Amino acid sequence: MSLTLYAGSGSPFVWKVWLALEFKGLEYTLKMLSFSAGETRTPEFRAVNPRGKVPALEHDGRTLWESGPILEYLEDAFPEPRLWPEDPFERALARRLTAEHDLYLYPALRRALAQSLFRGDKPGDPAELEAGLAETQIELERFAAQLRGPYLCGALTGADLALFPSLALIRRLDLRAPELGAGRRVPAALVEYTDRMTALPLVQRTWPPHWKA
Repeated sequence: MSLTLYAGSGSPFVWKVWLALEFKGLEYTLKMLSFSAGETRTPEFRAVNPRGKVPALEHDGRTLWESGPILEYLEDAFPEPRLWPEDPFERALARRLTAEHDLYLYPALRRALAQSLFRGDKPGDPAELEAGLAETQIELERFAAQLRGPYLCGALTGADLALFPSLALIRRLDLRAPELGAGRRVPAALVEYTDRMTALPLVQRTWPPHWKA
């Protein structure tokens, strides 16, 4: 068996897949590509994923991309430990929460990040930034209301692996630009949740390399 994850440091969708590989205890090769150096746009990588995006997962010579289908494939190919609950309703709930992150929370957060963290030293549009942060806060409050015990579905599932990287991005934004007050938008229950997730060994093993600098 040969598994290779093509990744980019700090991408929440890459991190989701990386966490899943660690959650399942699989052996894999990590190929970290540089966004700034254009390594996702090279002919070599486009031969892996014609869209030139990460994550992409290669398994015994066959390649998948898009984080949602990759997680489903990992669950089917390596069913233990389970990434999704055994109960059909609980499984659908976890997948719904994952979809809500991908379709609503992250786009709102990315709207804010595009005017701040993703711009480097270039000033962003204050109105667009505020709109993104406001939308993000609304979505965060919805997720906080969904918590059941220490995790979204009581036990650690793929939904947590989807949500946590975005919360970590908010924390990084707050660290890099505290004047924006992004951290104040996070409900207290999700602050505790982020601390709890951050302490997990699988999270520590997958911490974005460029965040360690």
